[in-house]
Amino acid sequence: MSTANTQPPLTLYLAAPRGFCAGVDRAIKIVEMAIEKWGAPVFVRHEIVHNKYVVDELREKGAIFVEELSDCPDDRPVIFSAHGVPKAIPAAAEAREMIYVDATCPLVSKVHIEAQRHAESGLQMIMIGHKGHPETIGTMGQLPDGEVLLVETVDDVANVDVRDPAHLAFVTQTTLSVDDTKDIVAALQARFPAIIGPHKEDICYATTNRQEAVKAVAPKSDALLVVGAPNSSNSRRLVEVGAKAGCNYAQLVQRATDVDWRALKGIRSIAITAGASAPELLVNEVIDAFHARYDVTVEIVETAVERVEFKVPRVLRMPA
Repeated sequence: MSTANTQPPLTLYLAAPRGFCAGVDRAIKIVEMAIEKWGAPVFVRHEIVHNKYVVDELREKGAIFVEELSDCPDDRPVIFSAHGVPKAIPAAAEAREMIYVDATCPLVSKVHIEAQRHAESGLQMIMIGHKGHPETIGTMGQLPDGEVLLVETVDDVANVDVRDPAHLAFVTQTTLSVDDTKDIVAALQARFPAIIGPHKEDICYATTNRQEAVKAVAPKSDALLVVGAPNSSNSRRLVEVGAKAGCNYAQLVQRATDVDWRALKGIRSIAITAGASAPELLVNEVIDAFHARYDVTVEIVETAVERVEFKVPRVLRMPA
């Protein structure tokens, strides 16, 4: 007998776009194709993307995740994560005559190229990013020590010690909050009027699109759940964006088992989205958990359509 009529009604706003972006799709495909081409094991330096489910799935297929290149043997292929790596890492792999594949997202690589180009023009770089994040480490590692200065907040801008205020440029981490970054850029431009910015915004299309979708669903929802990993920068930013957009309860969950049902007691509407490294399977798992407890009406709120695709490196498309 159906229990739908006895369950409380709930409107579920499903944000779109959500979940995997083109860079994440490409990075996962690179690991899978490398295993197919060279056999297991294939080594991966750092998590290929920030999602435990994805990493565990690839581990089962034959990927071994390590922290440093020194943890890899010379005779097995190694893959660098989608977040990018300092220049010294591929150089070390080449010195050891290793087979390596760089899965850095092309939009992160664009920032690396920008930084290099500005440095060649004699400019010192300022990077807006999160200290310790793999992407920030990778971008700062494109240039010698001291050539890239990190700022995380507007307050940091007041204290940054530059070599020459007339010869500066800035880049940003690709997964930041669009609104917060605007404030930091404004502070940089106010303090250093000659500073040069990117030709096109560094924050990637997927980050921007997912944040815009959250802004559309958050104000009409009693709660927001972001499916993603706690070490995923873009997922954590979605929670912050939702809270700022007027959602009283915004939380990050890795899977349906992480949903705090007591905190959601009495809600009439919920918004669900996913960070760029979270698979749709985990979103569906969360939606199914709501169907089991509520009489759910799903409304898709789409603010953009994404058709971006990135090719995998040529070495994986060539016969072994």
